[in-house]
Parts: sequence; structure tokens; C-alpha cells
Amino acid sequence: QVRLVESGGGLVQPGGSLRLSCTVSGIASRILFSSNEMGWFRQAPGKQRELVASTTTGSTTDYADSVKGRFTISRDNARNAVYLQMNSLKPEDTADYYCNGVHQNREPTFSPWGQGTQVTVSS
Repeated sequence: QVRLVESGGGLVQPGGSLRLSCTVSGIASRILFSSNEMGWFRQAPGKQRELVASTTTGSTTDYADSVKGRFTISRDNARNAVYLQMNSLKPEDTADYYCNGVHQNREPTFSPWGQGTQVTVSS
């Protein structure tokens, strides 16, 4: 079982930036992390959780249309860490953000989810 720990959220004004971090620990976590596509998901109040960014083991990235050009995902296999740089934030980016592995069907890999980190974009 792996443990997912997210951090870096907060309150930011529209147009601002935040950098989210996620570390993966637990039994065989290094092998699991380095062999899995990793992603950031988010869940806004009253909405379903959605995948917003992912990075393959070879660091190929993919983004939801809603964040393309504003968010950048990266990973550090040596640290079992994945990051999300969020720029030009909008109120509609307000959500709880979670990291997880990503299956080919775009569903999350690991269970349970981490506690997430809350992002609020508001003036």
C-alpha cells in the first residue's frame, strides 16, 4: 500500500500562482512510483473528481483543456514526488487537488486517496 501526501494549496487571487507537491511513500513505493504514470486530479464542490494533468514515466505530459497553457506537471523519480505548477489561476480552478497514479483508462491507480490540498482562487 502506498501513502499519498499532497501539499502547497492555499488562497490566491485570480491571476496568481501556486505550486503543489505530492510525495509517495510506503511498501515498494519507489518501484510503484517510477513505473506508473502519475497525475493530479481535482474535485470542486458539487462536482466529480477530474484528471487535470498527467506525466508518464518518460515525462510525457498531458493536460485537460481547461488548464492547458496554465498548469505544468513534473515529476522527480529520485524523490518519489510529483509537482503541479499552476499559473494564471481562475476562480473555476477552486477545488481540492489530489495526486495519484493514472491507468491507461485514465482512472486512478492507488488506494486510498491522500488527504488532498485545497486551492481557493478568490479576490
